Formats: sequence, structure tokens, C-alpha cells
Amino acid sequence: MLLKVPLRVDVEGVCKNGISNPVCVFPNNLSFQRLSADKLLLQGTKLTCTDSKQRPSILADKAMEPAVKYINKKFPNIDFRGNIPSLFLFQDHVYELLNTIDACQCFFDIAINFDFTKSYLDLIIIYISVIITLSRIDDKKALMGMFNCAHEMTNGASDPSYPRLGQMVLEYEHPWKKLTEEFGPHTRTVTSALLSLKMVYPRRNLPAEQWRSAQLLSLLSTPGAMLEPTACDTMACEYLPMEVMERWIIIGFLLCHSSLNNNQASQELWKMALRSGLYVTLARDEVLNIHKVSEDLFDGIKGYGKRVADIKECREYVIANCGALHRERRHFLRGALKELFNVLEDEPGLLGPKALFVFMALSFSRDEVLWLVRHSENMPKIKTPEDYVDNQMAELLFYMEKLKALMKKHNKVIQRYHLQYLSQFDALVLNDTIQNMHVCPEEESVLMSSFVSTLSALSVKQVDNKEEFDFRPVRLDWLRLQAYTSVNKAPLPIKDYPDLAKVMNLIQFHTRMVDSVEELVQETSDVSILGFYPRVFEKMFNQSSEEMTMKRYLMSFPAACAHFKHCGHPLCPEEVSAMEKRTLRLCVSFLEQIAKQTSNVVLEICAEQCNLNDQLLPKHCAETISAARHRKQKKPVPKKGEVQKEKPGAESLRKDRSVVTNVDKMHLMLTELCSTYSLCTDFTVFDHIVVPAEFLLSHLETRLTEIIVRMANYNQTTQEIARPSDLLAGIRVYTATLHSLSSYISVDVTRLVRSVLLQQTQPVDSQGGQTITTLYTNWFLESLLRQASNSLIVHCPTMLCFVNQTTDNEQAFRAEEFSDVSELRALAELIGPYGLKFLSENLMWHITSQVTELKKLVIENMDILVQMRNNFDKAEEMTLLKKRLTGAENVLKRMTIIGVILSFKSMAEDCLQDVIIKYLFGTEAFNFYLLALQVTLRAFELMSAAGLPCDINPALVAAISSMHTDNTSIEEEYKLSCLLLVYIAVSLPTLALDSNSCYNREHGGHNNNTHCLATAINQLAAAMFTVQKKNIEQHLKEFLLMASSTLLQLGQNVERVEVKNRESIYLLLHMIVEKSPFLSQDMLESCFPYVLPRNAYREVYRSFIVTLA
Repeated sequence: MLLKVPLRVDVEGVCKNGISNPVCVFPNNLSFQRLSADKLLLQGTKLTCTDSKQRPSILADKAMEPAVKYINKKFPNIDFRGNIPSLFLFQDHVYELLNTIDACQCFFDIAINFDFTKSYLDLIIIYISVIITLSRIDDKKALMGMFNCAHEMTNGASDPSYPRLGQMVLEYEHPWKKLTEEFGPHTRTVTSALLSLKMVYPRRNLPAEQWRSAQLLSLLSTPGAMLEPTACDTMACEYLPMEVMERWIIIGFLLCHSSLNNNQASQELWKMALRSGLYVTLARDEVLNIHKVSEDLFDGIKGYGKRVADIKECREYVIANCGALHRERRHFLRGALKELFNVLEDEPGLLGPKALFVFMALSFSRDEVLWLVRHSENMPKIKTPEDYVDNQMAELLFYMEKLKALMKKHNKVIQRYHLQYLSQFDALVLNDTIQNMHVCPEEESVLMSSFVSTLSALSVKQVDNKEEFDFRPVRLDWLRLQAYTSVNKAPLPIKDYPDLAKVMNLIQFHTRMVDSVEELVQETSDVSILGFYPRVFEKMFNQSSEEMTMKRYLMSFPAACAHFKHCGHPLCPEEVSAMEKRTLRLCVSFLEQIAKQTSNVVLEICAEQCNLNDQLLPKHCAETISAARHRKQKKPVPKKGEVQKEKPGAESLRKDRSVVTNVDKMHLMLTELCSTYSLCTDFTVFDHIVVPAEFLLSHLETRLTEIIVRMANYNQTTQEIARPSDLLAGIRVYTATLHSLSSYISVDVTRLVRSVLLQQTQPVDSQGGQTITTLYTNWFLESLLRQASNSLIVHCPTMLCFVNQTTDNEQAFRAEEFSDVSELRALAELIGPYGLKFLSENLMWHITSQVTELKKLVIENMDILVQMRNNFDKAEEMTLLKKRLTGAENVLKRMTIIGVILSFKSMAEDCLQDVIIKYLFGTEAFNFYLLALQVTLRAFELMSAAGLPCDINPALVAAISSMHTDNTSIEEEYKLSCLLLVYIAVSLPTLALDSNSCYNREHGGHNNNTHCLATAINQLAAAMFTVQKKNIEQHLKEFLLMASSTLLQLGQNVERVEVKNRESIYLLLHMIVEKSPFLSQDMLESCFPYVLPRNAYREVYRSFIVTLA
């Protein structure tokens, strides 16, 4: 609902409803001059700033130094135009307005015409602040001279206003003397306005002891009156900033100092303000040393010796007592705000009648924060500097933010209550007050009747219908009415009707409760000045973060950065960007430090739990088992100095609960730190939405990633690494402990863990660092498989792992501890399908390098191999050709390496299948997809990614396919593939010459990994002929026929050395058929008698004794 403005004033001072008086323009002029003064003040503050980025760049230019020095020397005799000439225009308007007010003999009383009095005093103070601030600009003469020179060069003549401006700069070089002379005629009016504070300021400036004895801000002190509305005759004065009143009093009496000698009340009010502190703010971080300025001014005035003595006495009082007084105030306010918030949070309905308590609490707290900030930055040399340090500031700021959030959350409650108050009480009281007035001119009567009718028309239904309220026209009309009724000989003098003023002031407060609660909350809790004291602000944060009890309140510091957007000015938009960057830097710095502390504590708890869990691993139970076996024996006495090892769980046994362990301390600290995140889920800083919990998750993600990699214990020099099962156990402990964080704070730990673990399945993480996928891939390739290729480690099909060979040299690790089913399942769970895909790609690279070398060997022996392929059934010719064949051992060695790699890959994929089967398989959609694409290569890729066995290895097919170049044709590649099988087949008998080719019944394979040839031949042949689009079964039959022929010839040499391991090689042929999806036993028996493999098994198992006891 938008209320119409019943009283409008044009620029000539004639009211549209017929009231004609120049005083009607006072509110407009006061507001306009205030806005202009704000702009000039901020521009002057920027020029006095020591930050080189804020000052004009021309003043820092070395080339301009001579010109600047010359201008400063000759000023103002330099033949300026820009924003600075607006200064004397503003001065003219201010003095014109002040003279008009004096001529009208306006009445000022902060308790009656609050808005009019406040606007008048604000205008004076901000004008003085402009003059003082601009007088502090060191380069003002140079700037004005350069602008004037530029104007003359551009327009051919100097600016006509320049001489007056130059003279003004010279006159205000030492401004206080000139200002006191100018304000002499206004002494009576200014003094009367200041003396109206004698009832308000002393009541606000009380020590904490009196606050405490009066139970200030306590709703529980009078439970019977808890539902009664809080109201007083000076509503707006109850949350008026103390600094504002002190600035009025000190600067006002400096300008009109004659009243200090003539009026005892003025002197007492002035001395009270001097005892409040050492500095008052002019603008932002520009402060005024009140005692020094006052003493310097009065020293030069005859008859002011007593006032100088008063100033010195007040300064000594401030240095001795003021720090402790404000420290006690802050201590009281922390408890009072906490109690007030707890009561209002539990009963938000009390926010209606007790809203004033909230604004008073916020205002008092803001006053103490700002006092400490400006005095900490300019702290004097005193014996008790700790009074100017507050390591508990976080708590005060925290409850200020809590109260603000409470007011915003229950805005509708406040709005509904005060809307009813306006319509059902205020309107009636105002009407009765108007009726009881002895004199009420018609125009004023019409205006006030419009107030009554406007308020009476309000209804709760408007709140329910979510109508928009705007009472700014009503408040502006009241301000204009104050101005009109405050002049001498007004038809309706407001000083004769204080009840009317009190009622209207109360109505004004209630209207603000309806349409501008958030605006009033911001006004009473604005600590945006902290943005101009970043060093003090950061120091407060660091001091609070060192206190255990303050950690739960640390979020108030970044939340306070949301205030800083209010320290700008609409007429100076150019400075917003710099403010935004500075504020965001502070905010992010605070959030990073809070998140860092929290993540450190969380991960320390995780590490402690991981250590406790490590004690329960099977590898540590040997001592316990040994002790249990000898339990019946007498326990030996421990040797002197020997510390008996504690059993797992001993840390939980304590005789006294007051004994606090390190874990207890960490949990307490975690509780405190997590409590600070309850302040708000997000807040806005210069249009940037800040989510504190995301900073914590980001820190945890980074740290957890580093910890997981560190837990792998990979040493590239010694090739040491943690067992996958140990790492998995540690990660599970960390994950379980991290999930307990959800009981402290609302964060998505599951998303965090998934993100971190998913990154570990990739070659590098989001920061570009190594992951456990890379570490384990490198280790298995460089350590385990490299030694397996040299037969130092043997693939063991019976135990589904790799085992070490018995050698004289001690090996660095036991292969079975890293390659058995449990370890590979742990590896599959750690790095997942993505990680195994990366591992597979690296394995394929090694295979392709071996295939490349095999092709070279085939090319070297191509003619011989072609002849052998054509004459494989002619024994004599085969014998001659075999003697000419070179590199047979090399071929078998490289094929064995390929077989070892493929065997390891197969084992890893089987374990992957075991791990993910519970998540994936059994779903109807997946099973249907597999059945539909059973025979396609794409289906094989899907199956391989899930760990399912495939007839054709898709990764190997892709690797073989990538080897094809433009230099070779498909037919040539096909020929090389066929001859490679021939090469392998005719080379098999040479394996019998190797003593390590014997079959080991315990391992289920050969001691030199010859049994891996079966896997290599089948998968490599299938991959090559798939790429070349040839019949796999046909070529494997050809290989089987040729291999059986050469092995049968081996059986005819009864007396040769090859006979020693002949049976073991026969078994290899049987393994090739057994592992092939394209060959069958019938095919084998057609070319190789079954009795030979059967007898071979009997021979290798002859010495194996089976005990059936």
C-alpha cells in the first residue's frame, strides 16, 4: 500500500495545500545539503588517503614534481575548475540556511522535534568535517593550481571563481579559528539544540555497574510486564549513536565556545563528552583528537585557562579510566545480548512489544565496537594497553548478527503487531491529543486529521494479503510539520504541545516497524567502519581465534563484512570496486582460516581413529595370540626399564572422568568450531553469495586428497608402497569419522567423500597432483610386473596371486601380500573402474612395445617362417629350417611378458567384478543390454569395464589397432600375425631346454611363467585377427596343428636334453586349449593324442603325496 503525500513543498517554499512559509523548505534544504556534504567529505577523505591507488596518479609522477613545487610556492597566484569549486557553493548554501534558521528563531529540542534537531546538528557537524578533512589534504594547492592551468589552456582564461577559492583555501589553512568566528552569530541556536541533549546523553553514558543494577535490556527482570509494549517519550533517542551525540557536543561547543564560560549546563555536558574518549570520527578512518584540538584552540583565546585545565583533567581521566569502563560495558553487553536473544528466539512473539529492546541492544553494542576500533588504531601510551584489546569481540558481533537475523526472520510478526498498534491505539491517542489542543489552526488540523485517517484505515488483512507499505510520506510530512511549528511565532508552536510531539515521535517509530524494519536494524547495527580498519579487524579475529570459548563465534567476522556495502556513497560509485575487492579479500581470509582450523581438527580426529583402528589389524595380533597360548604359564617379570605394551582399547579405560585425553580436547574444539557455522547458511557481500560450509568442504577435500596419497606411503626410490588393503582400511576409518561431522554441522559429507575418492580414480586430481591410481599403476608396473618378467616373481594360478621365487638375495617385498585376491579387491575398490582402465591402458602400452619387437623378429625371419608354415608336416625339412631360425628364445620371452601382464590384468578385472557386482549386476536393464549386445565389441568394452570376462580383450584390440600406420597395409599386418603364430609354435620345444620350465604343482604353473603363454597366445591372436577382420578360430586351429606337430617331434628325441621338461611343455599345449574360447579338447585330440597330456600330468604329480588321514 503506497500512502499519498498529504503535504508537498515546491522549491519556492509554498505548500501545495495552501501553507505559505519559507521554513517549509528547511527539510528539503537540510537533506540536500547533507547529501552534497557527504560527497565532498568522501572526496576529501580519498585525497587524504595514504593508499597510492586512491590518490591522483599525477601527484606521484616524477616528471611533474617541479611543476607541483612551483604551484605550491606561487599559490594562489596561478592563473581551476572541477569539483572543488563546489565547496564554496556548498558553504554559501549552508550559511544561508543557518542564517535563515537564526532569523526565524527556530526552537530545537531533541526530545520534541527530534528529526528537525538531528538534521540541523548533522548539517553543522558534517560541514565542519568537510572543512577539516579538506584542510588535511597536503596536495590541495597543487591540485587546484593544475586544474586552473588546465582550464586556462583549454578555454583561454582562468576560472572566474578561482581567486575566491584560492583565498578560501588560505583562510582555512588553520580552520578552527576561522570556523569559530563564523559560528559566533549562531551560538544561541546551536547551544539550545545541544542543551536539549542534557537529559538524553547522560542517561546513555552510564557505566556498566549502573546498567547491571538497572538490569538493562533484560526481559526477565520484570516477568509480569513482559507483554507490555516498551515505549518512552524519546523513542529515537534510545538508539541514537553515542558517537553522534559526542560529535555534536564536542564540535558544537568548540564552535560556540562562549557558552562554556556563561552556562554551567553547557560546561557539564561538554566535560562529560570529553571524558568519553580520545577521538571522534570525522569520516571513515579520519578521526579528530578532541583534547588536542580543544586545547590548541583555547590556548590562543584569552580567559580560557580554566577550560584548558578542564581539558587536561578530562584527558587524564580518559587515559586512566575510559579503557576499563568500556571493557566492562562490552562484558555486560555480551551477557545481555545472549540472554535477550535466547528469550526472543524461544518466544518470537515478544519481538512485537519489545522491539525497542533489540534496537537498543544493537545500538549499544555498535557504539562499543566502534569506540574500540577507533581507539585501538590510535591507542595512546598507557600502562594498561590490555583495556584496548578485546579477545572476546567475536561473541558480541555474533549475537548482534543473531539478533539481526531474528528480526529479519520474524518481520511479519513485528509488522502485524505494530500495524494493529497504529490503527487501534496510536490513531486514537493522536485523535484525542488533537481534540484536547486549545489552538489548532485549520491547515495543521487538516494535516493531522489526515494522519489519523491514514492510520485508522490500516488493517491486518493488508499484512495477510502481502501488501506493500510505505510510510515515508507520513514521516516526511511530520518532519516538515516540525520545521513549520518550530519557528518563532508559529500559529501552532510545538514547544507548547510536547504531548503532540511525543505521540508523533512514537507513531514515527511504529511506522518504521511496519515498512522499514531491516533499514532500522542496519542503522542501529552498522559496523561498516571496520572495512576502513582492516588491520584492527584482522587483529580482533586473530585474538578471538586463539580463545577456545570464542571459536564458536568466529563466523561473526566474515558475516560483518556484509555491512561494508553500506560504507559507499551513491555519488561516488567509482570507489565501490575497490571496496568490494578489499571486503571480499577480508571475508575470504576469515572463512579460509575458520575452515582451516575446523578441517585440521576433523582430520586430526580421523588420524587418531585411524591409529586406533590400525592396532586392531590382523598383522598386530601375533603378540596377543602368543600370550594366549602361554596363558597357563607363569607370567615372567618384566625387565627393569621395559614398558609393557598396552592392548588395544586401553585408551578408553579411565578411573576418573575428569581426566581429559587428547581426543576429548579435539572433540571439544570441533564442537566449538562447528557451532560457528550455525550463525547463517549463507550471506551476501557486495552481491556475492557466500556459503561458509563450502569453504570447509573445499579445505577438507584438498587436505583429504593429500592425506590419502600420503597414506599410500609410496617411495619412488625404494619402490615401497602400502598394501591396498591397509590403505582401504585407513580410508574407511577416515570416511566413517568424517560422516560424524554431519552431527555437528549440516554439510554433505557423502558428496565430499565421493568427490575425493572419484578424483583418486583418475591419473591426477583437481589440483594436478598424483593420485593413488597413478602411484599403484607405477608400482605394479615398475616393481611387481618388472620382476615377474624376469621370473623373480611367479604367477600362481592355484592361489590366484603372484609369489616370490626362492633366491639367495632377499627381495624388498612379498608379491603375494600385494597381489592376492583380497589385495586386488581392495585395489579395485580404491581406484574403481576408471582407475583400472588407466592401469589397463598402461599395461597395453607395455604390451604394444613387446608386439613391436616381435614384429621385428618376424620380419627378420620372414622367409624361413613362410617355408616352415608350408612344410610343417615334413619333419626333416622342419629340422633344417629350425636350425636356420634365430631369436626363438627372445620371442618366447616377450610372449611370456605379455602373458604375465595379461594374467595380472585378468586377475584385477575378476576382483573388480567381485567388488561392483553388488552395485551393478542383477539390474534388469543391465542384463538386458548385455544380452542384446552379446557378440559386439562395444558389449565387450562394457563387460570389460565391469570386470566381466570377454572372448576378445577390447583394450588389447584398441592397443593393436592404434599400432597401425599408413606405411603398412592390412594384408601385411595380417601376414605378420600369421607368421608370428608360426614363430611361437615352432619355438615351443626350446622351452624344454630351460630348467625353470618345469611345472610346479603347488603353484599350478611353470617356474618361469611359461604357463602365461597360454593367455598371451589366445588373447593376442584374438585381438590381432579382430583388428584385421579375420577368422580367429581358423588361425588358432592352424597354430594348434603346427604346435602339436613340433611337440610330437620333441617326444621322439628320447635321449636328448629336451626330454627332461617335455611333460611340462605338453601341459602348456593343454593349457592353451583350455583357456581359449575358440578351441576345444576335440580339436586338440585330433592332432595331439590325449594320452600325452594325461601322462604328463601323472609325471609332474608323481611325487605329490596325498594324505587322507
